[in-house]
Amino acid sequence: MEEQVELVGRAFVDRYYYLFDNDRASLSSLYNPTSMLSFEGQKILGVEAISSKLNQLPFEQCKHLISTIDSQPSSSTGGIVVFVSGSLHLPGEEHPLRFSQMFHLIPTIEGSFFVQNDIFRLNYG
Repeated sequence: MEEQVELVGRAFVDRYYYLFDNDRASLSSLYNPTSMLSFEGQKILGVEAISSKLNQLPFEQCKHLISTIDSQPSSSTGGIVVFVSGSLHLPGEEHPLRFSQMFHLIPTIEGSFFVQNDIFRLNYG
């Protein structure tokens, strides 16, 4: 089971950051109406509000480089917690921004997962 949790976590991370970097509007498909995003301390609830926040960030293009992915089972119902650290490269910026992000994935009836909780922080210092 641990190996499957790691595989799901990695596959999710690959998909999430691919969409973020290449087709940000499609990220809404990973959330549902009860999903919550904490973005630098700002709490945002629901697919539409989360999608709006992510699509209104002050940069159109970026590149995420992932350093670590840690995944753990979160409950007997098949949820998975995924913790990511990495760097965010913005066009025209000399230095990348370090970040950490945590996702709580919940299984769907169809056999996939949606993001119930998403916490994002830049790492300063």
